Amino acid sequence: MFRSHVLVCGGTGCTSSGSARIITAFERELASAGLEKEIKVIKTGCFGLCALGPIVVVYPEGAFYSQVKPEDVPEIVEEHLLKGRIVKRLLYSETVQEDTVKSLGETQFYKKQMRVALKNCGVIDPENINEYIAYDGYMALGKALTEMTPEQVVQCILDSGLRGRGGGGFPTGRKWAFAAAQPKGIKYVCCNADEGDPGAFMDRSVLEGDPHVVLEAMAIAGYAIGAQQGYIYVRAEYPIAVKRLQVAIGQARELGLLGQNILGTGFNFDIDIRLGAGAFVCGEETALMTSIEGRRGEPRPRPPFPAVKGLFGKPTILNNVETYANVPQIILKGPEWFSSIGTEKSKGTKVFALGGKIHNTGLVEVPMGTTLREIVEEIGGGIPNGKKFKAAQTGGPSGGCIPAQYLDIPVDYDNLIEIGSMMGSGGLIVMDEDTCMVDIAKFFLEFTVDESCGKCTPCRIGTKRLYELLDKITKGKATMEDLDKLETLCYHIKENALCGLGQTAPNPVLSTLKYFRDEYIAHIVEKRCPAGVCKSLLTIQILPDKCKGCTLCARNCPTGAITGKVKEAHVIDPEKCVKCGVCIEKCRFGAIVKK
Repeated sequence: MFRSHVLVCGGTGCTSSGSARIITAFERELASAGLEKEIKVIKTGCFGLCALGPIVVVYPEGAFYSQVKPEDVPEIVEEHLLKGRIVKRLLYSETVQEDTVKSLGETQFYKKQMRVALKNCGVIDPENINEYIAYDGYMALGKALTEMTPEQVVQCILDSGLRGRGGGGFPTGRKWAFAAAQPKGIKYVCCNADEGDPGAFMDRSVLEGDPHVVLEAMAIAGYAIGAQQGYIYVRAEYPIAVKRLQVAIGQARELGLLGQNILGTGFNFDIDIRLGAGAFVCGEETALMTSIEGRRGEPRPRPPFPAVKGLFGKPTILNNVETYANVPQIILKGPEWFSSIGTEKSKGTKVFALGGKIHNTGLVEVPMGTTLREIVEEIGGGIPNGKKFKAAQTGGPSGGCIPAQYLDIPVDYDNLIEIGSMMGSGGLIVMDEDTCMVDIAKFFLEFTVDESCGKCTPCRIGTKRLYELLDKITKGKATMEDLDKLETLCYHIKENALCGLGQTAPNPVLSTLKYFRDEYIAHIVEKRCPAGVCKSLLTIQILPDKCKGCTLCARNCPTGAITGKVKEAHVIDPEKCVKCGVCIEKCRFGAIVKK
């Protein structure tokens, strides 16, 4: 038994900030102090509060140390682990109290969260199956195989109200029921871990922090529909997730939790990994299956739907990582427990990757129906630098922008669709008053153009034309007729593209047109970018009455566009200025402005 446990975040965010060196430092210092048999260092998954990484949590006290550096480790070992004195200067500020450490559950970031899919993330060692088992791991699989029929498992998922967490929110139980109803024979269970939305990292975090939950859920799904083989399609750009999945599959096979005759019940099920090469379109279910088959990832016309004719032409179910992460707890705790969380039509919780102009960048899981204001202002800590909230973009390139007037909307599938956005996989990018909404729409269209598989003309050509129109607007060269063309083309693509990715590609444009049309008009009619972002419509000027002639701007200008004598007002040559903004950043007197 160890008297203390030191949990160090081993997710991608903290790993990129040097958490591996922190683990090495702890191991070295503990060995030097003779404490290696008393204190255990554990590499976990993501704690959620990525903005404060690298994160170290010491139990039993629950001390939450943030932005820890390797050079801080000797002090933690000496003061906290040897002398029992918590190092308050390294604590997450919200947890600091007079005599004790405030629990994480009482902080603004955590207190409104409810962890279901992320239950074990930041709690267990993801590479140790025994720790997963200690937290009721594989109990749900055991219950399904020994106490429930396949039909009862499907009914349980149906009754829970679980909807797919990867995009459109199709009822998971109905998908499983369709596949289960197909004639007996070869069937497949697939997991979509090809998370491609800009700013999204929910599925990656689950795989890195709790890979066994996905394996267990897929085995349960295999039992429910009569499949013996599963495939996890995961991005090759997720090396930590891939490694931990490989370790988890090996451990599960070794303990007889994957493979032949699982738990002595006669049920056979195994899982293999297939690596994706980063094609965004492979997030679409039929394109994903085509890629697993070894062919170019392109969507197929539907019907037939995958539950009837999917991978290798056989009945197949496909859910994403977060959807599967809910399944074991639904089986263990019952569908009534899950359906009691959330709203009438959107049950359970939802994981969001919170990013953009927000204090608390990170991973959050909240009950469906939590308002956008609660997520942004309370959990997210609001907008930095005293700026105003302008919009939140949900659903990635397939989603839309939610303006400030809807800050109090309960976030669920139907409400988001009603206001022109969508849940998507769960990326939530916050924008402040300095964001140009035309430029945002252009950013997402550029992404879609690059990622279009090219199979259908509306997406291959249509999105390119959309991007060109947006580019024309941001350069001040468009007319009001172009604005009409833009809107008409959006609806044409929505109605005629082959797959869901093409059909939703115009959403960022349509939502910004709906709520921020005045910005489009300003770009077209006034040749002005209200947010001061679009370079072609900007001029940068030095205010003579404020300029002190310190020469700092001139010395840092990369193109030599600024001239002037010491202690005299400087000027900018507009022909040479590339509008990079370096001069504005360097000026200490507020003498340089965008106009």
